[in-house]
Amino acid sequence: MRINESNQKQIDFSKQQDLVPAIVQHALTGEVLMQGYMNADAVAATLAEQRVTFFSRSKQRLWCKGECSGHYLELVSLHTDCDQDSLLALALPQGPTCHLGTESCFSADDYSEHPLLSQLMRIIQSREANADGSSYTERLLAEGSKRAAQKVGEEGVETALAAVADDRDELLNESADLLYHLLVLLRSKNLELTDVLAVLHQRRR
Repeated sequence: MRINESNQKQIDFSKQQDLVPAIVQHALTGEVLMQGYMNADAVAATLAEQRVTFFSRSKQRLWCKGECSGHYLELVSLHTDCDQDSLLALALPQGPTCHLGTESCFSADDYSEHPLLSQLMRIIQSREANADGSSYTERLLAEGSKRAAQKVGEEGVETALAAVADDRDELLNESADLLYHLLVLLRSKNLELTDVLAVLHQRRR
């Protein structure tokens, strides 16, 4: 159930000393960013300020994530589970979420824990940052955005031809190649996957 100011009293705070666990998920990529706890006042503050706010058990007060760093979690929507005793906040992070400087408190440097396209984008970034001449990605980026754009065009045509030929396996493989080369092109222009997802999000709204 989506929570708003009119139905927030339906959240069941009775099971854990007036607190409920709250998971924060990136609204665009689906990546799980962090977990905290909310009481009724934290929920009310989150909805009113449109920034994810927790109840800090160590500080024993409301704590707006980012109040010191400026790395706020801008709320997109807030939801309960089926029992209404836990929360899911979809948010747009305004910088690293974790106090260690990583985007997620769960990810660290393990690419495998990211959603697949985000994982692939991070691998592309890693190939660029650690260039040693051994990877196709690195060489493609070194050739510049015109070459990456050319590859996107080629893969787009091959994807379309596979669809017209009704070759399912070829269509899947060419689609994968197209997505990969599109991410490389974005990286060559210093753009992120989330920049594209933000456009789609805005269009949806």
